[in-house]
Amino acid sequence: MKQAIHTLRIPTAGPALYDITRPIRAWVGQQGIDVGLLTVWCGHTSASLTVQENADPDVRADLLDFFRRVVPEGSHYRHDTEGPDDMPAHIKAALTQTSLSIPVRQGAPTLGTWQAIYLFEHRIEPQTRIVELHILGSA
Repeated sequence: MKQAIHTLRIPTAGPALYDITRPIRAWVGQQGIDVGLLTVWCGHTSASLTVQENADPDVRADLLDFFRRVVPEGSHYRHDTEGPDDMPAHIKAALTQTSLSIPVRQGAPTLGTWQAIYLFEHRIEPQTRIVELHILGSA
């Protein structure tokens, strides 16, 4: 068994789904692990992770629209220390995922044809997000 860990720093420029599949695939491919399990972890409470369709950008736009309707910004939240988007960002992160487990086969994450791994940014201001990658498996 072999394991490795790596940190990705992802710059964001406001609410969006940022495709982080390419750097994850590249790092996994360099680890010499044929079969294993990849954990992708977002170290934030106002951003999250998702595996979602990568073919039609309308999917991402619809997801953003949905979360804006379900969790609107505003001054009606008690927690507003960092602005009106702070608490809505925490709620959106709570409704989604901050950790993904993805099987690795033949040295690559086993994503479907139309799937990608996204960092889901919920804050308005630009951020640098930390995403930790951990792989455990065998050659």
